[in-house]
Amino acid sequence: MTAIAELVAALAPEKVLTDPDVTDTYSRDQTFVEPGRPLAVVLAHSRDDVVAVMRWATAHRVPVVPRGAGTGLAGGATAVEGCVVLALHKMAAVRELSPDDEIAVVEPGVITADLDRAAREHGLMYAPDPSSYEISTIGGNLATNAGGLRCVKYGVTRDSALGLEVVLADGRVIDTGRRTVKGVTGYDLTGLFVGSEGTLGVITAATVRLRRAPSVSPATIGAEFASLRDAAAAVSAIIAAGCQPSLLEMLDRTTLKAIDDWRNIGLADSTRAMLIAQSDAADGAAVSARMAELCTANGASFVAVSSSARETEELIGIRRMAYRAQERLGKCLVEDVCVPRSALPYMIEKIEAIAAGHGVLISTVAHAGDGNLHPVFIFDRALAEPPAAVWTAADEVFREALGMGGTLTGEHGVGLLKRRWLSLETGPVTEELHHGIKQVFDPLGILNPGKAI
Repeated sequence: MTAIAELVAALAPEKVLTDPDVTDTYSRDQTFVEPGRPLAVVLAHSRDDVVAVMRWATAHRVPVVPRGAGTGLAGGATAVEGCVVLALHKMAAVRELSPDDEIAVVEPGVITADLDRAAREHGLMYAPDPSSYEISTIGGNLATNAGGLRCVKYGVTRDSALGLEVVLADGRVIDTGRRTVKGVTGYDLTGLFVGSEGTLGVITAATVRLRRAPSVSPATIGAEFASLRDAAAAVSAIIAAGCQPSLLEMLDRTTLKAIDDWRNIGLADSTRAMLIAQSDAADGAAVSARMAELCTANGASFVAVSSSARETEELIGIRRMAYRAQERLGKCLVEDVCVPRSALPYMIEKIEAIAAGHGVLISTVAHAGDGNLHPVFIFDRALAEPPAAVWTAADEVFREALGMGGTLTGEHGVGLLKRRWLSLETGPVTEELHHGIKQVFDPLGILNPGKAI
């Protein structure tokens, strides 16, 4: 019996896909990275399916690439040659939602926005909300420690992850963490698995923290600026004033023009940057009014305060359209450096100077409230990968961010695309520890090989 025949026998024929035209559609994420050819794709329906796959993979030493919805931006879910892609999107049950304990137990294929909607039926919410929240899965969010628009107030995915059910490389199952808000027994394995990009184990369920939904509709402002530096100064002023926004996003002129060309948002010729800020506090209207004042004091040419839920949705919608608008301009190398908030104005200036110096089109949006910038390097879609000038510009952006005490990635993960710079941030001792951890959890090196570390 062939290895694939054994896999089919361990599962069911309809769960194992081998047609190359079909498997190719599961081998890619949202990057330009050219994937390897998988032996098969497994459509897992349960934890037992994942256990069977990992036992089989260990026996045959076959690489396994876990996959959610394929919305990743760092190449972390791209297939490697001769692997099995383990697709988890059909594991989409909300196993439990407890209003009393303010937790939910969910499988990895649950769509992020669907969990939030389920929680809101009980007056709760799931706080992490990446821009892809309508299509990304909880498993993918956990794998990359995704952030989102609300992370300035509520933190990233790790801050909402209380416990995990994980299938290890050899098929053993462990439960990490707990259902309680507090717990310090042993090492923090939950925190270790979150952000590990499928290199240490396959998450098959998560106990996540829910929060009380705002009692009033969030108050939102949109402010236009004649320079990115002024917009960044307004961000610093809002944080320094203790406004505690629940959302604080920034878009540059290139991004705004791409959105305007697509959806006609009425972009003024003088606008070089836009801030979108929101408060979901009980006194959100007063907080938003204060943020509007600070924007004006820092050079905003126009400030609009939403007066209805519809206007709020329109303002937030502008931010959520950014990546799709950028994609219309060409292929994208999407990065997500993060710097201390005080360094934000300087990092923005550096990105603009680097773009001009190399003649590269860079479209920047930012979760400005926590210093997380997304410089998107746009290049000719006819090219298979970025030209040398783009890689050189990206290298300079990363080095500048690290030089300011920042990081290579705030929420997208390392994947394949950032591995070339990883040692600049970690150093040799940390790198050795990372490889030691990998060896403990995956001694055969079959879990998402070549990614993250």
